[in-house]
Amino acid sequence: MSVFVPTSLDEALAFLGSTPDALVLAGGTDAMVELNSGHRSVHRVLTVNRVAELRSWTHDPGSATLRIGGAVTWSELLAPPLDGFVPALAQAARTVGSPQIRAAGTIGGNVQTASPAGDGLPVLAALEAIVHLRSAGGARDVRFADFMVGPKRTVRQADELVVGVSVPVLQGYQGYSKVGVRNAMVIATAGVCLAADVPGRTVRIALGSVGPVILRAPAAEALVMERADFDAGARGDDDVAEAAQLAADAARPSDDHRSTASYRRHAIRVLTARQLRRAFPRGGA
Repeated sequence: MSVFVPTSLDEALAFLGSTPDALVLAGGTDAMVELNSGHRSVHRVLTVNRVAELRSWTHDPGSATLRIGGAVTWSELLAPPLDGFVPALAQAARTVGSPQIRAAGTIGGNVQTASPAGDGLPVLAALEAIVHLRSAGGARDVRFADFMVGPKRTVRQADELVVGVSVPVLQGYQGYSKVGVRNAMVIATAGVCLAADVPGRTVRIALGSVGPVILRAPAAEALVMERADFDAGARGDDDVAEAAQLAADAARPSDDHRSTASYRRHAIRVLTARQLRRAFPRGGA
């Protein structure tokens, strides 16, 4: 096995252009599981965790946008100041593996792996993130909603690298929660991200681990946006129950070794209701 360790983005893209079958490795927290289990064989590796352009992030107050480099780690995302810009992403980061995994694993790796159970992905879906792709021949931006096309399948071409993601910095509550077979070091059985923007009067709800890709719950979103009082942070108790059921209806779960489809749907209903009560804490009839 040969390993190429570039220190610039141009070097990394040139290598990937000439060696499109190379395994792109940042923290390796997903890839090493597949390699160690014998589910994947690799002859060439491109490591990108020493590429400075991928290790950085920028906040543009004018456009209220945060751009996060693909090699930014979960540990960085859950610490100030990034946790203040995207609280839901920080909450998702806290649920990723152990401290050692969070120190090595990256947001770009999560995006590129594209597992429906990826903890950061419901947050990116709810924030309507943009995925930035680069190759030696050019660059393109893809809406996260269009990026995943199936379990661990994306529109990324073999010679392209996920160089970062951009998300809006919203003004309002946002949160992520998940359930699994234990309280820590666990793959999500079901996950929900809710992101509210008070000035825009919008609510976005994304569901993880209950379909072949990350799903949105548009009917639930529409109900909340129609009935909630954004300025007062108020909502009706019946509205919470109805929206939570609509979110559960939007799920497309299946039975597997971690859970049943019926439990996953139930979990989405419970998690959505909890997120709505946190986003709009003043209840009523």
